[in-house]
Amino acid sequence: MSSTTIRPRERDAIIQALRAGVVPRVGQRHVQVGRAAEVRALLADIDRIADGGSAVRFVIGEYGSGKTFFLHLVRSIAMERKLVTVHADLAPDRRLHATGGQARSLFAEMMRNIATRAKPDGGAMASVVERFVSHALAEARDAGTAPDAAIRRRLEELSDLVGGYDFAEVIAAYWRGHDTGDEQLKTAAVRWLRGEFTTRTDARAALGIRTIVDDANFYDQLKLLSRFVRLAGFAGLLVSLDEMVNLYKLANTQARNANYEQILRILNDSLQGSAAYLGFVFGGTPDFLMDTRRGLYSYPALESRLAENAYATDGLIDHSGPVLRLANLSQEDFYLLLTRLRNVFAAGDEAAYLLPDEALTAFMSHCSTRIGEAYFRTPRTTIKAFVDLLAVLEQNPGANWTRLVGEVPLAPEANPDLLPLPDQPGDDDGGPVPWAGGATRPAAVPSRGTALGRGHPPATTGQDDDLATFTL
Repeated sequence: MSSTTIRPRERDAIIQALRAGVVPRVGQRHVQVGRAAEVRALLADIDRIADGGSAVRFVIGEYGSGKTFFLHLVRSIAMERKLVTVHADLAPDRRLHATGGQARSLFAEMMRNIATRAKPDGGAMASVVERFVSHALAEARDAGTAPDAAIRRRLEELSDLVGGYDFAEVIAAYWRGHDTGDEQLKTAAVRWLRGEFTTRTDARAALGIRTIVDDANFYDQLKLLSRFVRLAGFAGLLVSLDEMVNLYKLANTQARNANYEQILRILNDSLQGSAAYLGFVFGGTPDFLMDTRRGLYSYPALESRLAENAYATDGLIDHSGPVLRLANLSQEDFYLLLTRLRNVFAAGDEAAYLLPDEALTAFMSHCSTRIGEAYFRTPRTTIKAFVDLLAVLEQNPGANWTRLVGEVPLAPEANPDLLPLPDQPGDDDGGPVPWAGGATRPAAVPSRGTALGRGHPPATTGQDDDLATFTL
């Protein structure tokens, strides 16, 4: 393969992340192999969002198969195509629906991670607002009107959306702070937009606004933000949410189904075109999707909408539906991945390779003997082991790779999300839960179809920091 020089900062960041078993935040292009069809499907979604449409995808893959890397890759592509991205991992204190501040907490986390091509590491809210103000000032100069009037005219289209009036008032407050040099007012406006106010009293004192982003309206706020970033000159907004298994692990049926109702609302809006310039990508395991006791399939309205194409069998694929299953890496993909990892360690210098080609084949054979096909189908453990091997060879130039390869300790990676737990109060009851159209239904839903993980209540701990690699 042809090599290109890799900057020391990127090299070190990639190696450190891979040795820790997490996704590198920079230099992803240096370790991308496989799954071109899935990437093309998400590229089509990004184009649809930029064209004023909406999109929603459930990226489903086994534990350790590469969902998190895939979501990182999709966000980086979206930013290159001038979308604004926000992302967060769900957690016990961060949910899509709640009454104790968990949904607002999720929104605040997403806003801390708001990113653009110019600020890919997050914290881009202030720069997005500044860009909107700059566009409005340029429009005011061209039209010979007052800047304040131009700003309010550009924000008029938000008034038709829920919460649009207060959103526009906050942007106007930011402009006043910008115009008068009041940094405190500008900071307060950005804090409101990021969902950092926890009481209406504080928001009113700082901005004269009687509302805040809370559990009840955070999704409406995302709709407003998608339109606002468009007014600021961006192509749209992509929302990426990982660790969806944390909803699957909720013990209380009512709380779990209330979150699934929120997912249903997002799905309906996206499929019906009710949201503009807005897309969602959810990362989850097959159990999160298909378990008829706790997963999305336990909610009949979601089960019917997320049912996969019955004709896509025997090697046939359909990437047009909302569910996108990550295909397993092939052995050829994994071999290419090892060559790229070797190249990263050498900073792109072929003369500095620590292993010959035959060592890569020997390593794959050792992995196959120890853990079978799992080494390339869910490759996080084996990637980490290979990077550890390269680290030893780098620091011990005289070490014999043939001996070291045979000593690499490997074991199949267990999925902590499927560890059995004793039944807990609220697992199977919780009173009536919200249902589509405002009706209610019993909390316990009869199981239908084939359940993955039936009878295995999920663990309350364990992360899903997946790692694999992709190419365009």
